[in-house]
Amino acid sequence: MTIRPNSPEARDIASHLHSYTNARALERDGPLILTEGKGIHVYDTAGKEYIEGLAGLWCASLGFGEERLVQAATNQMRKLPYYHTFAQKGGLPPVELAEKLLEIAPVKMSKVFFANSGSEANDSIIKMVWYYNNALGRPEKKKIISRVKGYHGVTVASASLTGLPNNHRDFDLPIANILHAPCPHHYRFGHEGESEEDFATRMAAELDAFIQNEGPDTVAAFIGEPVMAAGGVIVPPATYWEKIQKVLKKYDILVIADEVICGFGRTGNMFGSQTFGIKPDIITVAKALSSAYLPISGVMVSEDIYQGIAENSAKIGTFGHGFTYSGHPVSAAVAVETLKIYEERDIVGHTRAVAPALQDGLRRFADHPLVGEVRGVGLMAAVELVADKATKEPFDPAGKVGAYLGAQAQEHGLIIRPLADSIAFCPPLIITEAQIRDMISRFEKALDETTDWVRAEGLTAVA
Repeated sequence: MTIRPNSPEARDIASHLHSYTNARALERDGPLILTEGKGIHVYDTAGKEYIEGLAGLWCASLGFGEERLVQAATNQMRKLPYYHTFAQKGGLPPVELAEKLLEIAPVKMSKVFFANSGSEANDSIIKMVWYYNNALGRPEKKKIISRVKGYHGVTVASASLTGLPNNHRDFDLPIANILHAPCPHHYRFGHEGESEEDFATRMAAELDAFIQNEGPDTVAAFIGEPVMAAGGVIVPPATYWEKIQKVLKKYDILVIADEVICGFGRTGNMFGSQTFGIKPDIITVAKALSSAYLPISGVMVSEDIYQGIAENSAKIGTFGHGFTYSGHPVSAAVAVETLKIYEERDIVGHTRAVAPALQDGLRRFADHPLVGEVRGVGLMAAVELVADKATKEPFDPAGKVGAYLGAQAQEHGLIIRPLADSIAFCPPLIITEAQIRDMISRFEKALDETTDWVRAEGLTAVA
């Protein structure tokens, strides 16, 4: 069956409530249905080919159609298609996976807890932090600091950590004990003439004052992505993490690295924490852990945190947390195979080798009249569109121009992600330099068409 976008057939099959979608627009236009994938490409029902420039949702690191992962799932399905991790039971694949994660972790970790998504992993760490501090007899030390524009998930608790307005609006979020520190985006929030290093110093000083105002004995943890992905691919300013961690250490506040997107090679190291010198007490992983072939996520905790949790579970009689599919043997088997492929094919080395083609290729648009900033690291980047380059004035309403560009890119066979008016790139890690050039060429065509449209609509001061 051929279903073309915006056709009556597409509108007729809008039968489920889509994530991050305007439901009325979905009713009107219907969804784009993808039916096949191969390498960095996906294909719709009409057979049209697209470069998947965001690796699905920042996750299909090995692209589409990796037969070894299919085989790993098939083999495990035949052996033991399901088992749980409750009551001192479990399968072998999660054991092997946990051991491998502890082996490659950016800092020494003690134990791994498995869940099914980044949201569940980050939801779990909130409970773990509270449980841990109760175990230590610190019932007041419960507040967790996230950041404006940070993204940590969509459960009630993890959406509270997320620092984006639409994740809170009309959901009655955030919940209590979740706080948000300023966003470390130098382009947007740096003062005139303020260097990245000076901006980072100010961010650290503001965090110190923030903690002092809340009361250091009430603040338990600070969570951050090495690079703030869904908030606009915001790369931390130079010295930021070094200075932030000094403040946190001063007040005995746990450091949580959300590696859900940055983990497993995306920034040019196995973990974003290695790229930016983060020494976390807790690490959450997901997405590229299985190259997104099956749902799985993990929480790695330090020995100190494990001992606190273990003692409290002994006192209560159980660690009363877990999911039906925690450590699912098929998902774990696929994740184990994924990590083997990363190592055998030196995916981190490949990322480092081809990343300049993406970063330098996009930075040539820095002088474009609609482009305010090009930023990125490794194989993730963003191009921020502005109404006025000189003043950095954003478009009003936010997101209208980005959405138009995203639609034009799709017409040219490129799927990318407009985050308001920042256009995000996060292609599969297997992408080649030639494919990156093709991707950027398609983007350039969409940018040119968007420029003509913006001028015709009078949305910019640029003539």
